[in-house]
Amino acid sequence: MRRSILGALAIIFAAAGAHAQTIPPEELAARNINRRAIEAVVWGMSAVNTELMLQEMLTKTQGKVNQVIYWGRPLDWHNQTLTPNPDAIYFMAFFNTKDVGPIVIDVPPGDANGSLNGNVVTVWQTSLEDVGLLGIDKGAGGKFVILPPGYKEKVPDGYSALPSDTFGGYALLRSSMKSHGDADVAAAIAYGKRVKVYPLSAADNPPATVFTDVKDVEYDSTVRYDLSFFENLNRVVQGEPWIERDRAMIDQLRTIGIEKGKPFAPDSKTQAILSSAVGEAKLLLAVPYDAGFPAFYAGTHWTSPALPEAVEGQSSTYADRNKYAVDARGVAYTYAYIAIKRLGAGQFYLINIKDKDGEVYDGAKTYRLNVPANVPVQQYWSVTAYDRETHALIKHVARASRSSQIPELQRNADGSVDLYFGPSAPPGKEPNWVPTDPARRFELMARFYAPKKEFFENRWMLPDLEKITTAVGSGVKQ
Repeated sequence: MRRSILGALAIIFAAAGAHAQTIPPEELAARNINRRAIEAVVWGMSAVNTELMLQEMLTKTQGKVNQVIYWGRPLDWHNQTLTPNPDAIYFMAFFNTKDVGPIVIDVPPGDANGSLNGNVVTVWQTSLEDVGLLGIDKGAGGKFVILPPGYKEKVPDGYSALPSDTFGGYALLRSSMKSHGDADVAAAIAYGKRVKVYPLSAADNPPATVFTDVKDVEYDSTVRYDLSFFENLNRVVQGEPWIERDRAMIDQLRTIGIEKGKPFAPDSKTQAILSSAVGEAKLLLAVPYDAGFPAFYAGTHWTSPALPEAVEGQSSTYADRNKYAVDARGVAYTYAYIAIKRLGAGQFYLINIKDKDGEVYDGAKTYRLNVPANVPVQQYWSVTAYDRETHALIKHVARASRSSQIPELQRNADGSVDLYFGPSAPPGKEPNWVPTDPARRFELMARFYAPKKEFFENRWMLPDLEKITTAVGSGVKQ
């Protein structure tokens, strides 16, 4: 019996070997490039996500590295970053310590004039620290100094050291608004401009921080699933040191033409393989997102903002050496950016991609969301609609969200709020309406700033959305 089994296995293996020998070397090489290119996309997604935002600043605005760009009004569709917050004033400081050494981000204390919710991350968007009202400084402000890889010198007293394993990275600083009114927007901008960014070497006499308003720029950092993905990844590899945990990727990338110190110049055949592979990677990464993340409220389609292993890894710089959630990280940075050190302390997010009936959102139909009264937050809540394909704000619409900051928001007798998402406002409901594009699908994100304990204990629950119309112009069916 044993001999017969071994004999059968020998025949199978011999046949397999014979088949493998019939595959031409050229085809084997092409298959290898394809496989490794797909893995490179998954592995490199978070860094390319950062690089896309950086390149938009460098090529479309007057902003520069180690300065600050900001959007001088609540974000609208001209900002095509991934799932941004249109209910805060955004300030971004892209930093690089390679040539100038440690960089200081001086955060002002929160006061009656304003406050920040901020996050500082590496090129790979692993979290260095949360700052601002609900960050490590608890609103007291502070001087945070980002240290280059391997930096050994003592940091002067009065500075909080943030050792980084990359030269580059960015700080996302959201200046809180009391409302969308002109005076409150102006106040949030003025407060955000109290942030200072300068080299530590100039700390004795820091130069004035340069702020560039980019509100009118079509700032598009959505992920490109084409050959340019690898061009962006190559820029990251050329400009950053290898992190020890990623050295296994050196030969993987060399297979597809990315090698430190050498130009990325794939021939036409390789370009075709890479273009096909990045399209396949897009489909692969979409599968877990489309399937839905773990439900936050049992029985609803409101889910956690990312796969738990991605949240844990990005917030801890992969401190658990038995885990490296590259796949989950890759998925997360197809639809969002930034990492938060302590998710839930300053803000928390919920994603919703399906209605009460388990169907995807159709921009030609209208949906109602009842936000129950007494939302357990200390600051504000909001719900934003995004383009389902690009994960950016829906283009060419008047607004993207509704939030508790909106004075004209209509409230029901019980204190709850009905929000409407669709191509046109139901009669009399315009203040509570978020427009959608009837030709495109959409998705939702709910934000809770300074959530209270009751939020995580599920003593308050956000229900699913209900479809209330079947077609454009058909009227509201209550």
